[in-house]
Amino acid sequence: MSSGRRAARRRAIRRRRLVAVAGLLALVTAASFAIGEHGGGVPAHAGQAKANGPSAHAHLRASAALTAGSDPGVLPGPVLIADRDNDRLIEVSPSGHVIWRFPAPGDLAPGQTFKLPDDAFFSPDGRQVIVTQEDDFVISVVDIAQRRIVYRYGHPGVPGSEPGYVHNPDDALMTPSGDLLSADIKNCRVLVIRPPEHRPLRQLGNTGECVHQLGSSYGSPNGAFPMKNGDTAITEINGDWLDVISAGGRAVSDTHPPGFTYPSDTNELRPGLFLSADYTSPGAIETFTGEGALQWRYAPTGAQALNQPSLALPLPNGDILANDDKNDRVIVIDPRTNRIVWQYGHTGVPGSGEGFLSNPDGVDLAPPFSLAARFGASLHAP
Repeated sequence: MSSGRRAARRRAIRRRRLVAVAGLLALVTAASFAIGEHGGGVPAHAGQAKANGPSAHAHLRASAALTAGSDPGVLPGPVLIADRDNDRLIEVSPSGHVIWRFPAPGDLAPGQTFKLPDDAFFSPDGRQVIVTQEDDFVISVVDIAQRRIVYRYGHPGVPGSEPGYVHNPDDALMTPSGDLLSADIKNCRVLVIRPPEHRPLRQLGNTGECVHQLGSSYGSPNGAFPMKNGDTAITEINGDWLDVISAGGRAVSDTHPPGFTYPSDTNELRPGLFLSADYTSPGAIETFTGEGALQWRYAPTGAQALNQPSLALPLPNGDILANDDKNDRVIVIDPRTNRIVWQYGHTGVPGSGEGFLSNPDGVDLAPPFSLAARFGASLHAP
């Protein structure tokens, strides 16, 4: 056989091998989606930290559930959405497939309810989801594999301030030690809870004292998020404040998110830079320094205006993931172009079918890109 024919044969064999591998990968991907969508099964990430870089999903084609022009490649993995007015959590793949949802029929115990989930975050080990049901006055911990609520703090439908009660809890996070850290908005305090107990381990602020006094009292706090150095960023609605509290609970600094009227869920983008949403209409998302200097602002007007966005989180590629609550959508914004590059949900059209949301009020990325995983050892209660 001539050298030319031998070379041609080798190229043909390589092509057949590549085609076979591509086909196998496609089958595996389709099967994993089918399990999540039709079986209500456990997400592939549950209980593990699986590395899948920002381009891992770039080969996937956007499903019809996404807004036209959405690029699945901008997301590093699935997105967990607290779909508030649909009384559900869903996890959506970058291509727009629902791969997990809660509750499915049979997930709730007799007499148990799951109403108005407004924020949801993965636990540090990825095995649980911590849900605040702000307007139902409870914090719930959902075990992903068991598909059960395994712990609940508060009494559904009954606000209060005594032990075991909350009044509009928001943004509960679980630390690696198992403590829960949550803002308790209308009680004007930040709680530290240690399951299975049903009384606070400790609290920051004085119950019912709803004024800003750095390190002493908090004006309707709606978020308490970790920082890389071990401090905690606390957002106060009253007066438009961001407070920084040390690991030991000592007051470090306070500032105003610039130009906001209703700051929501301020979190650290990187040391010295914060990311926050303005829960108004028209709303805004911005980054600013610890001294309150504006660095970037996304506040489109007209038909593109945000409508009460409540949470924005950074993505590994520099884009911003956000829930635009009253526009019934979750979006990814490219801050270099100020364009939406990915969207799940139909703008201003609430619904519960494929591709629809109704007042989504919270998001998190699946591990290993979740907020709890991103901050790792620095996530603890002050």
